[in-house]
Amino acid sequence: MRLILGFLLFFALLSNAQSHYPQDYFSSPLDIPIILSGTFAELRSNHFHSGLDIKTQQRVGLKVKACADGYVSRIKVSHYGYGKALYITHPNGYTTVYAHLQKFSPDIEAYIKKQQYKKESYEIELFPSAETLLIKKESLVAYSGNSGGSGGPHLHFEIRDNAERPINPMLFGIDIADTTNPYVKSFYAYPLDENSYVNNSNEKQKLRLIPIKGGDYVVENIEAIGNIGFGVETNDRQNLAANSNGVYNIRSFVNGNNNFELDFKRFSFSETKHINQLIDYEHYATKKQRIQKLFKKNNPLSIFKSVLNDGVLSIEDSTYTVYKVRVADFKNNESWITLNIKGAKTSNPKASKTKTTPYHIKADQTINLKENKVSVDFYKDTFYEDFYLDFEVKSDTLILHKNVKAAKKNFSITYDISNYNNEDKSKLYIARLVGYKKYPSYTYTQRKGDLLTASTKTLGTFALATDSIRPSIKAINFKNGQWLSKYRYLKVKIDDKLSGVSKYRATVNGKWILMEYDYKTKTLTHDFNDGVVRDTKNNLKVIVTDNVGNNSTFETLFYRK
Repeated sequence: MRLILGFLLFFALLSNAQSHYPQDYFSSPLDIPIILSGTFAELRSNHFHSGLDIKTQQRVGLKVKACADGYVSRIKVSHYGYGKALYITHPNGYTTVYAHLQKFSPDIEAYIKKQQYKKESYEIELFPSAETLLIKKESLVAYSGNSGGSGGPHLHFEIRDNAERPINPMLFGIDIADTTNPYVKSFYAYPLDENSYVNNSNEKQKLRLIPIKGGDYVVENIEAIGNIGFGVETNDRQNLAANSNGVYNIRSFVNGNNNFELDFKRFSFSETKHINQLIDYEHYATKKQRIQKLFKKNNPLSIFKSVLNDGVLSIEDSTYTVYKVRVADFKNNESWITLNIKGAKTSNPKASKTKTTPYHIKADQTINLKENKVSVDFYKDTFYEDFYLDFEVKSDTLILHKNVKAAKKNFSITYDISNYNNEDKSKLYIARLVGYKKYPSYTYTQRKGDLLTASTKTLGTFALATDSIRPSIKAINFKNGQWLSKYRYLKVKIDDKLSGVSKYRATVNGKWILMEYDYKTKTLTHDFNDGVVRDTKNNLKVIVTDNVGNNSTFETLFYRK
């Protein structure tokens, strides 16, 4: 049975992969062999990974080439996220994306800097016309880097369709060496209601995995009754990298029949937030392990395919069920999990412990909670399911459950600060208390009169925090009064320990200069090759403002010939 299933699946997937996408249209964006540190649709924090992360040999500055003819349709430069990103639209309707770049090719760089100086902003988003920046296949468009939210040097590469949906680039013939089977780290069973049990228990069960020859697994036999779901923690590795990457397809079978499928081929950005309902969110929040649920529960993701009864098994007494799971990578390397289930009524079952509170959140209703000077607004469909919420206010501290429930959208927390004096009001912000030491982490806060409001998707403990300390600014590679004629870069370090840096502005002799901000190193950098610093004697002025409005000014002299 396993051989037949694998044979049919292989040809179905191969045929499907090759029928929809051009195979020889896009070339590689780099001249080096493609080795991945991240795969398409890989599970990330609050989102699916939308492209391939290509290793750049632990360095920046590799030439990035256009994968096909086209035109630059979008350029975005930001402190976070993709950092420096380039979008090229091609005649066949697809768009390729190149992100975390160090810099752009000279003509593109000149175009961007002209706009940055015009708008006096490092962060910028541009949508050039189709005639402005025409691109030829394999022409230089940028250099690889580590900008934005990148955790190390690499090129983030995407292919999107004309609806801006990212598609697995490997479907277009971009080849990665991979002969390694996915590996399974853990396997779980979930009783899905109060009348369902696994091994006499109504609670989630971690099942014992037994590796067998060929890279497959069997699970220790279980007894069950009622509505049962399963979850798997699994990853993949390619041949030339040790990274734990995402898999391409997961399918389950009940007695040889299709039961459930996750197909990581394409998704839309509007749905990527639902990853937190695909995984066991409480397990991830508490143990940092992502278990993918093999059953569908209040989740609109388009990656679900061939779902029967939402992937739920209805186990009856005195029955025997063979449950199989196939985990595969793009190259159809596969690992199978086999579980035998005996349907058996329970005797003296262990019931799960359900904590009740006075606050029962109904997912389909708008709810306002208020105590003392703190209120919380949950809007309709904020959460995926109903649950009992912990809600308590102690002085300026709000206990709003633990971060174990996934939210679809933001809810708001509002503090009435009318009891504070005017001087203190301007320094207050709403913080989420994180970690063992309950460190106050800034949550984006807006003030309207005597009300402070924060918008967030994360439950937890919140408090009012005060930031009365100005940001710090200091020169890195020069001193006051120094000659910098042979220097190419001017570097300044900025920092704010509490609410964080909100904005900055730098001028030389009263004229705005472009300074790139790298939040990871807390560094502002000006490139003298911009040609805007032309005087011999120069007064540099940098103003930095934090998120509650504290600001610092740094002034110094330097000389250039």
